[in-house]
Amino acid sequence: MATSNNAVATAFTHDPLVEADKAHYMHGYHMFDEHREQGALNIVAGEGAYIRDTEGNRFLDAVGGMWCTNIGLGREEMALAIADQVRKLAYSNPFSDMANTVAIELCEKLAQLAPGDLDHVFLTTGGSTAVDTAYRLIQYYQNCRGKPHKKHIIARYNAYHGSTTLTMSIGNKAADRVPEFDYAHDLIHHVSNPNPYRAPDDMDEAEFLDFLVAEFEDKILSLGADNVAAFFAEPIMGSGGVIIPPKDYFLRMWQVCQTYDILFVADEVVTSFGRLGTFFASEELFGVQPDIITTAKGLTSAYLPLGACIFSDRIWKVIAEPGKGRCFTHGFTYSGHPVCCTAALKNIEIIERENLLAHVNDVGGYLEQRLQSLRELPLVGDVRCMKLMACVEFVADKRSKALFADAVNIGERIHRRAQDKGLLVRPIMHLNVMSPPLIITHAQVDEIVEVLRQCIVETATELRREGLYSGT
Repeated sequence: MATSNNAVATAFTHDPLVEADKAHYMHGYHMFDEHREQGALNIVAGEGAYIRDTEGNRFLDAVGGMWCTNIGLGREEMALAIADQVRKLAYSNPFSDMANTVAIELCEKLAQLAPGDLDHVFLTTGGSTAVDTAYRLIQYYQNCRGKPHKKHIIARYNAYHGSTTLTMSIGNKAADRVPEFDYAHDLIHHVSNPNPYRAPDDMDEAEFLDFLVAEFEDKILSLGADNVAAFFAEPIMGSGGVIIPPKDYFLRMWQVCQTYDILFVADEVVTSFGRLGTFFASEELFGVQPDIITTAKGLTSAYLPLGACIFSDRIWKVIAEPGKGRCFTHGFTYSGHPVCCTAALKNIEIIERENLLAHVNDVGGYLEQRLQSLRELPLVGDVRCMKLMACVEFVADKRSKALFADAVNIGERIHRRAQDKGLLVRPIMHLNVMSPPLIITHAQVDEIVEVLRQCIVETATELRREGLYSGT
């Protein structure tokens, strides 16, 4: 078990590593006051679904790093493949008329795995750069086809598409929109989050779906269909709270896109490479053939950074039209990196050889079933789970679905208790989100659910004692 947070904080007070972290390391989503006071949980080792900190505490990582440690940590064959590639070719220029054999092999493999005619691949450094690339590709495509005004993008409120200025602007996740940053506005628009739990009270799921589709079409018509270039959507909204849309939502949104000549971009940075029991979810699970798929995270199971923007023949034939003398002036020093591509190929090999997709369908179904038992607990408003993407939403009142004040920090309270008990879940405001490695077992699912159950009950008692909660 992990020691208590107070004990950890006290032990870390004069730790030189902790002091160096505080003095020099600015983290992603850096919470300045909290980090100054508490420091960070410093991880030194990982194996399978577990990680260890500098104090020797062991944690079951139900977050899977950040939706990404799909095949588990510490795989010797991954280390050997990466080391062998470093010795053979550590780097190769990816621009213009240069390539490397490993990048070519990976692009061919991705084209085989992707649905339909998504046969063309631009390799990037991660998910944000994959989505950024998709945006630039769309602008390029529309200009090449003689539609310079068809540039507007529609996405959903509370989605997450990355953390560059552009991709953060596309995402529009409320908790990310801090006033100290600026965002792009002119060409980016948003429609409602397809969250059935937060649908208007007078709508059943079918009525809510009709509302969402009508709203989308109205947005297109208000902008002018000739001005709208693409629709960006995660099959399941990840950091926005594991939002599983109403049945047929994606199909009907795709049909609207078809009607108005709008590209459909499936952001599968989280949902691809096994998390939902498929290599790609858009077609197999949601019945939609996207024009573009973005992917990262599980592409290498986080052994090395890599992303990809995979796009259709329809787009390729326009932008690569012979005789035009065009150049796609976009690229990254580390895209197509041979060592990263080697990690991706070995990762895909392991997923296929160990039949991990079938395992996810089995153990993911079990996680769905077990997590539903938490609905009976105080604080729990909703439980959302599809295979190995899961979320528990906490509310101050089950009947009204009212949330706790942000200052209560409900998700963080439960996360901290879980951490003390050797379990890591991800707090996002009033949520706890989970995305465990694909290799997770039934016994580990039981551990996740039982520890989370204890933490929710204990937190409810704590909040009652503080006069912040009166529910049952």
